[in-house]
Amino acid sequence: MNQFIDAWKDAVTKNYANFSGRLGLGGYWRFFLVNIVIAVVLLILLRIHWIFLILYVGYILALLIPGLAAGVRRLHDTGKSGWFVLIALVPLVGTIILLVLLAQKGQTEDNTYGPPALAIA
Repeated sequence: MNQFIDAWKDAVTKNYANFSGRLGLGGYWRFFLVNIVIAVVLLILLRIHWIFLILYVGYILALLIPGLAAGVRRLHDTGKSGWFVLIALVPLVGTIILLVLLAQKGQTEDNTYGPPALAIA
């Protein structure tokens, strides 16, 4: 559980808007999972009171930049340009392609975006 919290804190505090460098496969998916769990909890709480809608929207807006930054750094780890996140704008197919790109194994050697994500930690 501490790994999940550390991954989330790292993305939200240290790398809030850091679009350079690389992010490993595990780090990205831990960040993604924590955010999905928090969003689902807020949506469940929305059934109790409407005030949770404000919290939910605020949470989603607050994580827009860190989520994009994490996705770009994850793509850098696979050797792809960060601009590939824009492929998600293509309805349905773009999201599937982006998920496949984000799930690929990162390069084990240095690439144009820096040293491997594991070597950074």
